[in-house]
Amino acid sequence: MFEQIIDRLINLVWNTPEEMPLMVVILLLFGVFITVRLGFIQLTKLGHGLKVVRGAYDDPNDEGDINHFQALTTALSATVGIGNIAGVALAIHIGGPGAIFWMWVTAFFGMAIKYSEVTLAQKYRVTNEDGSVSGGPMYYIERGLGPNWKWLAVLFSISAAICAFLTGNAVQANSVADIMASDFDIPRAITGLLTAGLVGAVILGGIKRIGYVTARLVPIMALLYVLGGLIILLLHADQIIPSFALILANAFTPQAGALGVGSGVLILTLRYGVQRGIFSNEAGQGSAPIAHSAAKTDQPVREGVVALLEPFIDTIIVCSITALVIISTGAWDMHHKTNISPADSTIEYVIDDPSNGNTVMGESLVFVDGVPVNGKMLRYNAPVDTMFVDPDEVLPFSGRVELTPEGPVAYADDGEIITTFTGGVVETATPLTARAFEIGLAPITGGGGIIVTIAVLLFAVSTSISWSYYGDRAAQYLFGFKSIFWYRLVYVAMHFVGAVTALTTIWAFGDVMLGFMAFFNIIGLIALSGVVVKLTKEYFQNTEV
Repeated sequence: MFEQIIDRLINLVWNTPEEMPLMVVILLLFGVFITVRLGFIQLTKLGHGLKVVRGAYDDPNDEGDINHFQALTTALSATVGIGNIAGVALAIHIGGPGAIFWMWVTAFFGMAIKYSEVTLAQKYRVTNEDGSVSGGPMYYIERGLGPNWKWLAVLFSISAAICAFLTGNAVQANSVADIMASDFDIPRAITGLLTAGLVGAVILGGIKRIGYVTARLVPIMALLYVLGGLIILLLHADQIIPSFALILANAFTPQAGALGVGSGVLILTLRYGVQRGIFSNEAGQGSAPIAHSAAKTDQPVREGVVALLEPFIDTIIVCSITALVIISTGAWDMHHKTNISPADSTIEYVIDDPSNGNTVMGESLVFVDGVPVNGKMLRYNAPVDTMFVDPDEVLPFSGRVELTPEGPVAYADDGEIITTFTGGVVETATPLTARAFEIGLAPITGGGGIIVTIAVLLFAVSTSISWSYYGDRAAQYLFGFKSIFWYRLVYVAMHFVGAVTALTTIWAFGDVMLGFMAFFNIIGLIALSGVVVKLTKEYFQNTEV
């Protein structure tokens, strides 16, 4: 029953079939609305944001815990991550190359959204009993809209505290443990202990230590990944312009993704581009304002212009590099070698007749050099949402398949039982990006998939570190300042649990909480949009930029 409830909620919030999901529509419409109200601030004040990040306005005497650059890297460490590696590949795989254009559109309007929420977080932040500061949607909802809206702030905080445990922590740990187990045969428990220890050592030191670590880790991990991508693009320079052309051409007249899903249906391309863009840069979800509220400044707008850089860096730069690597190398619709068991549920043995596609039990199907004999054929039959196989792929092998009630048994020409078929699949998510890096760097390194592996490790750990701060601020709002230490201890324990536990339902539940965070936050942003406009006008009237 719990799984059914979660499935219905996740479909309502994020994955409504055949139409744009509710949360995606709300976030995108608000992005357009606030962009117009602020006079396209993401274009006019981008340079000022860069100037602030460089330290031009830093004052160590200002109230706060970390400087502008540390606030930016703390927030970026939570957004630059798996979404940039797996999310981009997923968008291309299902929505086709045109989905990337809609990721760019989402990032553009997301810049104005993030500016608004961070400006409000600075405006309504509070000073704690130990001299530190706390802020975020829960504070600007209650203090900006008044005590009668405290219920909404409480709902946001509950969602944020749970989401931090799950999506921001357990799922990240699971991703690291999974890749270490598959690539290096390291037991998941060992990986979980090591990464939980690392995360605990950082987060138990509070936001100052988090800011110190992320200010050093984020530039290194981003540079490693971006440099690898740029090298590939230099090696495939002749494909860069055609890749851009393919993206733009398919944005409004889309061709199918790698699986042929939704061929010619614009809504699919648009939906996956917008949805993956929102997941990647987190604009409007209410997480980044919590980190930025800790910045040392007496001008809320000054931190707002720093925050509008995040979607630009995360999506316009990093996601674009991933997309161009995947498209320019040809990996996005390329079939890659894989091994599949003859008894695998994704394989169906059928009569090669459009009028009769049923499995024939109790018969022998004979193949010669991959060509079916007597009208029989071997066909993949995977549900579209598994995104692993080509439904029309014919497996090339010579031999016989005996279809029995206990399951199919494959024999070679000499009568030996075959345990594995070798066929082609279209990769997706992280494996697709890794494959693109392998192809792209093969001329100089023999393979570059290790770059993606290292990036996943660094991105996932840094995301867990940053989300711990988001969660403990939510716990503080709900239960008081003394709850922070205990929340962090449970957070570290949950990191280990995530590394060693299957997380399908937990992942979905975390995504539901993330959707609730965004919904509650957007209500506050819409209601307080006039405050943002007023603060913006006052600041730029009195500040030389």
